[in-house]
Amino acid sequence: MAKTNPMQFVQQVRAEVAKVVWPTRREVVLTTIMVFIMATLTAIFFALVDLGIRSGLQGILSVFAG
Repeated sequence: MAKTNPMQFVQQVRAEVAKVVWPTRREVVLTTIMVFIMATLTAIFFALVDLGIRSGLQGILSVFAG
């Protein structure tokens, strides 16, 4: 692999950064909102699963303990 000097490296980095298509403010806001919604739905789902497993285990343990 050929070595590049620091100036060439900086020029190559600038050229690559210029190719990046940055999202618009609207896209960032909508994506952020969707992430919060999905995180909330996931938290609710796992809370319900946890509640169901906990209730089931308490029921099973009460049968054997009682």
